[in-house]
Amino acid sequence: MIEQKEITLPAFKRGYHIVTHLITDELTNLPEKGLLHIFIKHTSAALTINENADPSVTVDFERFMNHIIPDGNNLFSHTMEGPDDMAAHIKSSTFGQSLTIPITNYKLNLGTWQGIYLCEFRNRGGNRKIVITIYY
Repeated sequence: MIEQKEITLPAFKRGYHIVTHLITDELTNLPEKGLLHIFIKHTSAALTINENADPSVTVDFERFMNHIIPDGNNLFSHTMEGPDDMAAHIKSSTFGQSLTIPITNYKLNLGTWQGIYLCEFRNRGGNRKIVITIYY
């Protein structure tokens, strides 16, 4: 059996944001076992799983990615929406648009220190649409 729904995350400032609770709040009926697939419908934001305990992780992600993929790099020709345009697309492809998480005993089977991140790469990204699919 498959269930699917689309949710809209609120607008977040540029950076890395733990959104596990925003996702799990939408999961009212998880099976005993299965898979959760999460897909973001945007090309300038991404999803990842990483450390959820120390907030410095989000700061370090932002600093490192901006160091290796800076806004306004003179290599980029795609800048119609500003200097963060192409950098956001490259970062999005680097992290990816989807996650698959096992479901065990009616809950997400994440590690103790793992959380779901929304990676917002735009200065003004706005609301982000997420498709949640549950496979039984």
